[in-house]
Order: sequence, then C-alpha cells, then structure tokens
Amino acid sequence: MAWNKRDDPPTNQPEPTTPMSPPRPSAAPAPTPAAAAAAPEPPRRTDRATIGPSIFIKGDLSGEEDLVIEGRVEGKVDLKQNNVTIGKNGKVRADVFGKVVIIEGEVDGNVFAREQAILRQSGGIKGNITAPRVILEDGSRFKGSIDMEPPKDNASSQPSRQDQHREREQQNRENRSEAAGVKANAG
Repeated sequence: MAWNKRDDPPTNQPEPTTPMSPPRPSAAPAPTPAAAAAAPEPPRRTDRATIGPSIFIKGDLSGEEDLVIEGRVEGKVDLKQNNVTIGKNGKVRADVFGKVVIIEGEVDGNVFAREQAILRQSGGIKGNITAPRVILEDGSRFKGSIDMEPPKDNASSQPSRQDQHREREQQNRENRSEAAGVKANAG
C-alpha cells in the first residue's frame, strides 16, 4: 500500500502556501550593569541637556554637552567646548561661556563665545559680548559693548602689528626731531 497524504487524518494546522521569510535578527541583549560600568559610552555631539521653563538654578553650571536654557539661571554658565542656547523663555543672570552662544531670551551678564554669538530678534543682552563673530538680528535688544578681536596668545612674545606700528611712529618722530636739531628727551 502506498502512502497517500489524503489518507492521513486532517490536522488543525494549515499548510503554508508561501515560502517562509528568514527570521529577523532580534535586538542585542541589554548589557549587564557590570559591563555598562566597565565601558561608559562617551557623550555624543548630538547630546543636549535642557533646563525646563519651571526650573530655577542658582549657582555655577558646567558640563560636556550642549545646553538649552528655558528656565532661570543665576551664577555662571561655563560650557566653553559646547553650544549654549538661551531659549525664548530663558532668563539668565550670569556670565555665559560657550563655543556658540545663541540668545533668544534674556541675559543679564557678559557673553563669551569661542566661535560665534547670535542675538536673535526675540532676545536681549545687558552686558558685553566677546566673540570673533557676532550676529545681532533686527529687533534684538542689546546694551553693552562688543569685542570681536581674537584673543591674544600669551605664549607669544612677539609684539602685535599695532604695537609695532606705534613703535615705528615713535622712532620716526624722534628721528625727525633729531634731524631738525632738537634732541628728544625721554626724561
């Protein structure tokens, strides 16, 4: 007797009519706490902390990630290697140090940006800005001074071009005075 599939009793499982797709890889298992402590992940440049509108901080802030301030801060904000944004709701009474500093809210203090300071239309600063590049949008409020001169390198012992120019002018004046018969006296 030959085996015939129709002679088998019916089963409750239907036969697959389409080829099966390969199984999808599952997510890697979560590292154990010991493994996570052994190799901490360095902060990514896309990491960004936010101080919400209901938060008030009195003291110094520092860190290794970009920061958005929507609340109130009094003290010092020191994130020289990162971007700092004072949001529209942000009110800061502090000196702010950052790579790029963007002000959309209010700052009562000095702003020091290594690359660029941007004062948006909705923002205001009562203090000085020190940055190589500064943008003041139309409608922004600013009371203070702006210093866009690059920082002087303290390790360099060479005088600046301006100092060299002043020294040459002084020598020229002394030479003209001596040539006219008048001896310059530095006493």
